[in-house]
Amino acid sequence: MATKTKFGLREKDRDSYLELVLAFPLASIKSDGHLAEAQAVMDRLLARGKLDHAEEMYLDALSDLAATYEDAHHALKPASDADMLRHLLDAKGVTQAQLSKETGLAKSSLSEVLAGKKAFSRQMIRKLADFFHVDVSVLAANL
Repeated sequence: MATKTKFGLREKDRDSYLELVLAFPLASIKSDGHLAEAQAVMDRLLARGKLDHAEEMYLDALSDLAATYEDAHHALKPASDADMLRHLLDAKGVTQAQLSKETGLAKSSLSEVLAGKKAFSRQMIRKLADFFHVDVSVLAANL
C-alpha cells in the first residue's frame, strides 16, 4: 500500500516524472559515460525553460547524483592563493597598490603571493576577506 507524504507528486505531475524516470532512471552514477548521459539529460531539461514541479524534482535529484559522482571521481583542487588573489583583484577592479593602501598589507607581501612565493597568512586572510567581502573560508582553503 502506498503511503502519502507531503513530498509526493500531485496526480497531474506523476506522468511527467515517470516519463523522465523511464527514459533515464534515477540511480547512482557509476562511470564517466553514465555521467555524460546524465549531463545530456540535464541539458535537455534546462533548455526547455519553464519546468513543471515534477520535472524540477527529477532535475534536482539527477543533478545531486551527478554531483556526488563528480565529487568522488573528479574533485577539483582549491585554487592557489595567487590565483585567488588575482581573481579577486580582477573582479573588484583594483590594483595591488590600491589593495595595499586600503588594507595596510605590504605591497611586497602581495607581490610574493601573486608570484606564488608566499601563501596567505592568517592576518592577510582576515584583511582580504574584509576588503573583498568574502568569507574567510574562501581564502583559507589552502591552510
